[in-house]
Amino acid sequence: MEKPSFVTHHEEALNSHELIHSVTETKGAIADNINEHQLTLKEVWKKHPALIGWSFYWSMCAIGWGFDAQINGAMISVASFRRDFGYIFEGEAVLPASWQTAFNMISSVGMLFGGFACSTIADKMGRRASLLCGILFCTGGAFGEMFAPSKGAFLAAKLILGVGLGFYLTIGPLACSEIAPVVLRGISTAGINLGIAIGQLLSNAVVKGFGERPDRWAYAAPFAIQLFFSLFLLCGLPWTPESPWYLVRNGKDSQALSALQKLWGQDTDVSDKLATLKVTIQEEESQKESKFVDCFRGTNVLRTCISTGVFACQHFVGIVFVLGYSTYFFQLAGLDTSRSFDLGVGVTACGVAGNIASWFVVNSYGRRKVFICGMAALTTLLLLIGIMDVIPTGPSKWVQASCTVIYAFVYFMTIGAMAFVLLGETSSMGLRAHTTALATATQSVLGVAVNIAVPYMVNPDEANLKGKVGFVFGGLAAIATFGSWLYVPELKGRTNREIDTLFTARVPPRKMGSYELDETIA
Repeated sequence: MEKPSFVTHHEEALNSHELIHSVTETKGAIADNINEHQLTLKEVWKKHPALIGWSFYWSMCAIGWGFDAQINGAMISVASFRRDFGYIFEGEAVLPASWQTAFNMISSVGMLFGGFACSTIADKMGRRASLLCGILFCTGGAFGEMFAPSKGAFLAAKLILGVGLGFYLTIGPLACSEIAPVVLRGISTAGINLGIAIGQLLSNAVVKGFGERPDRWAYAAPFAIQLFFSLFLLCGLPWTPESPWYLVRNGKDSQALSALQKLWGQDTDVSDKLATLKVTIQEEESQKESKFVDCFRGTNVLRTCISTGVFACQHFVGIVFVLGYSTYFFQLAGLDTSRSFDLGVGVTACGVAGNIASWFVVNSYGRRKVFICGMAALTTLLLLIGIMDVIPTGPSKWVQASCTVIYAFVYFMTIGAMAFVLLGETSSMGLRAHTTALATATQSVLGVAVNIAVPYMVNPDEANLKGKVGFVFGGLAAIATFGSWLYVPELKGRTNREIDTLFTARVPPRKMGSYELDETIA
């Protein structure tokens, strides 16, 4: 005989309360969705300046990575560095090729581990704790570079610095994508690439300023500059609001409400925004996705491939080859070493200008169109560099040199900036820390591979392809351009829940921009 079930008045009250609470949250999420779509960039600037300020703060994490990436090539040209870490060959200080390779790739190895460690700490301890770890690693690595007594100690310090940079490059885009509203999200995440460009520009300028000194401070001083980036981030950390996403996911609703208030301002009612976070996270938790392996299950496979693929495209278009060897092309054009280095600074300045320009095109033209057009333009420039190397004339060398300047502007305006925007939008919120770590790993692994391969393709004692390497990367870029046309989505103006719906419905990425969704989806 079946036993009767008894429901107490207390249980009925609890169930009724939960139902009312759930309905209230859903209504709040729908209202917030409507308000966020109506929000303009002008209103954010006037009424919510803290959102812009904290987005800028998190994007500046990338300065350290850009500085280190550029300083690798620049340091080899510093005579004092070659003297202290190399050997004398035919009366001149020379760095062993094997040590050059280790010097160029050791940071990328550290970044690989730093990115994965960052995602774990960010999910377990918070975004602020993860940033603090990055600051500590970078500070220790910078001091080690400054005072390393041997080549082995120097490489160990650079490895530690690389771990910290992996934290920076993972936590920056993660935090920017979590705190920015839809209208600001593209500019905010594109700001990560601005940080990289600024870091590269500062690196060239600092080496230019100190590089001709006869003592060890010719290279120790540029390494010391990295401490200022850590100091800037450390000074702002005590006042930095924790990510509301992280707080809600860990059941800290009151703290999340306080963080939202700091971000949006005291005059803004953020209760509906909290409701949006809770509804979205409840839907994600119902799918029980929280591990790295979940990035490769179901619709997340496509989201992960897009998020990492856009960073692979950066290496397929030969960013290491063109910008890393820009000074080399200027020297081929007949400029002396000093003048070619000045123009090298100019190339990175064009990169900064290009990234600023990306702020105006990201919301006007969207992500997909800018990314694909950028890929096509860079492919053309790479093939042009290769073709000009086949033509042994003076003007052809100047065309190659000019292509590097144009390349820097186009790259940073298009795929350099859009890769971070697409990462912040395409990855699932519940797996965003893990997906960002995988993107950082993609950058690191391909960076190591390309840094090993390019010298063998370019050097006179190896393949001696010189500018003909443009054909190699031009071919890779052409394939990547076609892949971009197939898989790069247009997600401009979409909220996180709308993006989740598009992928769950298995809408082809190239059709997501024109796909119509129910207006009640928040």
